[in-house]
Amino acid sequence: MTAEDGAPDPHEHPVNGLDDVVHQRVRLGILAITHEARRVEFGYLRTQLQLTAGNLSQHLGVLETAGLIEIEKGYAGKRGRTWITLTAAGDTALADEIARLKLLIARVETTGTSKDQ
Repeated sequence: MTAEDGAPDPHEHPVNGLDDVVHQRVRLGILAITHEARRVEFGYLRTQLQLTAGNLSQHLGVLETAGLIEIEKGYAGKRGRTWITLTAAGDTALADEIARLKLLIARVETTGTSKDQ
């Protein structure tokens, strides 16, 4: 649950707000790399995330179904290409996930126990 201004509720544990679609390692990587590049080619993502084409395609399908990315197919010369871009919803979902992770890190760092105890 979030506060009325869209910020995470400070009384809720940060892990409760993590989005299962976004938080999965590969999908988080896809969103992060695409955010950095604004438009990224399928082969580049496959190489950077060290995935098979089939595995990457499945994760892209999940993100596309959720409305977080757009997939564009076309040609570069005679070679078929697939490009991925973030939607506005994808940009927001990534920002929300990063905010939750920052809250979680801060909570862990401030409530850690000393090894000397």
